Amino acid sequence: MATKRTYSDGCGIARALDLIGERWALIVVRELLLGPKRFTDLHSGMPGVSPNVLALRLRELEDSGLVRRRKLGPPAGSRVYELTEWGQELEQVLLDLGRWGARSPIASEPYRSVDSLMLWQRSLFDAEVGGDLRATYEFTVGDDAFTVRVADGELEVERGTAARPDASMESDLETLTAVLKGRRPVAEATASGDLRLTGDTGVVDRLIRALKPQRPVAVA
Repeated sequence: MATKRTYSDGCGIARALDLIGERWALIVVRELLLGPKRFTDLHSGMPGVSPNVLALRLRELEDSGLVRRRKLGPPAGSRVYELTEWGQELEQVLLDLGRWGARSPIASEPYRSVDSLMLWQRSLFDAEVGGDLRATYEFTVGDDAFTVRVADGELEVERGTAARPDASMESDLETLTAVLKGRRPVAEATASGDLRLTGDTGVVDRLIRALKPQRPVAVA
């Protein structure tokens, strides 16, 4: 059995990388930030990882105290993975890392996970542009539903449907990404049938304006 690699360095950064520096480890954390997931749901948000490697990373994160398994009550009865309280503390680290990575001069790849698009909103929401916006949104991509709430200059995301959203959007991941990033007009996406929008289009426009894209860093 392979021994887990370590930097053997007392520096806090090195110790952190001993815990989450292996390939796919932080992506597992990203997929669990918005709530528990079954193994199959985790894998669907990480299509580039093999089931064996995903199982290994989950076991390592469990051994490190960052992830735990829990059995859901009836009628589901299935097992899910979730972050521990300590693991959840990585949220701000990942949001800052995502904000930093968004400025990469290397051309970006398409999103593979709807969770990552929801967290992108958390990273990029500009409170000054959002101003006094107070609204609740529901986003649905396939079987995944998310509630986004904006109030007091903060944007919060949670997994699940919204009780009384001001606007609801249902689409595929590619279209929703293009719309939220301002690359595709809302009116055009709805007219084509690629985006199903109900509710107040005004609060949708305000949200999109407040999701300010990061300019890539200049490389000499």
